[in-house]
Amino acid sequence: MTATTTRPSSGLGLLQGVALYLASVLGTGLLVLPGLAARAAGPASLISVAVVTVLAIPLAATFAVLAARYPDPGGVASYVRRALGGTAASATGYWFLFGVAAGGPVVATLGAQYISAVLGVDRAAVPLVALAFFAVPLLVNLFGVRVAGWLQLVLTALLLGVVVVVVALAAPSVEPANFEPFLPRGWGGVGTAIVMFVWAFAGWEVGTHISGEFARPRRVIPIATAITLVLSGAAYLALQVVTVGALGERAGEGDVVLLDLATRGAPGAAPAMIGAVAAIVAVGVLNVYLGAFSKLGASLASTGDLPSWFARGAEHGAVPRRALLLTASVSGVYFALLFLSGMDLQPFILVHTSSMVAIYTLGMIAALRILRRGTPAWWTALLAAVLCGGLLVLAASALVVSLVLAGVAVAVSVGRASKERIFTK
Repeated sequence: MTATTTRPSSGLGLLQGVALYLASVLGTGLLVLPGLAARAAGPASLISVAVVTVLAIPLAATFAVLAARYPDPGGVASYVRRALGGTAASATGYWFLFGVAAGGPVVATLGAQYISAVLGVDRAAVPLVALAFFAVPLLVNLFGVRVAGWLQLVLTALLLGVVVVVVALAAPSVEPANFEPFLPRGWGGVGTAIVMFVWAFAGWEVGTHISGEFARPRRVIPIATAITLVLSGAAYLALQVVTVGALGERAGEGDVVLLDLATRGAPGAAPAMIGAVAAIVAVGVLNVYLGAFSKLGASLASTGDLPSWFARGAEHGAVPRRALLLTASVSGVYFALLFLSGMDLQPFILVHTSSMVAIYTLGMIAALRILRRGTPAWWTALLAAVLCGGLLVLAASALVVSLVLAGVAVAVSVGRASKERIFTK
């Protein structure tokens, strides 16, 4: 439900939009996914990049259409509410706010691991560095998503520059022999790599939560989406090629694959350069997601899915500080669990990605009901829904958290209905 129909007289422009979208889509996937995917599928990890890139096209296009036509801080949850009702919308919102949030500590920890490796700092310092990475964008978002948008513009420009440099440095070390055998772990490994790469291309929904902050959403959002698709797909494919081709069997051994790549061409400058990109990525991604989480939290509170105390700031142009504090609290729980687990990132990545797959699947079903049947946008949503269904099957084993949150949504809806019946008697 939209908090207000008043459009802001000024807001995010095209460059800020591209910067925010790129940060949410590229993000920390650049730091870890090329190595993890190579470990899971070997050279065939290139197939996983291609598959997820193709999946991203109809998915991103559908979200762009919805965000441009129905700017609402509730994002996907608001589309699901419009098409499938309150319980499904509650589940969608909870999946994002409490499931996707598992990725926040992962983002901060990845940045901290890179910094520790680059500076030679003891691994025991990683949790403190990770918390510092989280604190900076948290403070920035206390001033609102529009201030955060200008910061993101600078961070994304720096990020793209470093990616180009790393690929250029590693390219001369690519060996054709490293691409054989192409399927060392079979198609099962490719499937695992595809699920992990959902992390890389999960981010299109972020724009739906901040769509109300754009000055001209119908014009800016589709263009920003198209530019981001091209740049993100090219960046991930180029990185995967040089990761496999230059590092070979060593590609999945370490936690700092970008540092390994940069060292191939510039061993002296590599540490400083990769340390910089780690900091840029961690702060940039958290900057975007914290803004989206807080807007969604305020929207969920305004519809009764969260306590009403968190609803302040849901309207366009306002800053949802109370919901931002809720987001910080949820992230704090995930931080504690991550540190207690010995900083094993993969389970948290899978919780994040499986939650995203569940959100995308319901979002595409909602789009099929909202968009006019038979139009190009409707057919695009249908293709995206079929592809998301396939991803849902691949992610089935990691959907435990999503199922629990869906149960909570059902319980909340039942409790709300019972309360309404009592008051109407």
